[in-house]
Amino acid sequence: MAFVITSPCHNEKSAECVEVCPVDAIHPGKDMYYIDPDVCIDCAACETACPVRAIYPEEEVPEGEEKYTLLNKEFFSQTF
Repeated sequence: MAFVITSPCHNEKSAECVEVCPVDAIHPGKDMYYIDPDVCIDCAACETACPVRAIYPEEEVPEGEEKYTLLNKEFFSQTF
């Protein structure tokens, strides 16, 4: 399981999550940050640091926010 950044982060990019990630799993995209599911160690540091409450465990992404799980996977399949 990895964490997913959802719509409250879109156009926000506060970066507190990036600063606390111990494994550098969070990368900037054009409009928001994304969490690399292959690097994420599920420590939840990013979830608690997020000032806009946009980060959820993949299995707990709120209803209506599922597209962000797909966007995250697409970002890393195309970028890295």
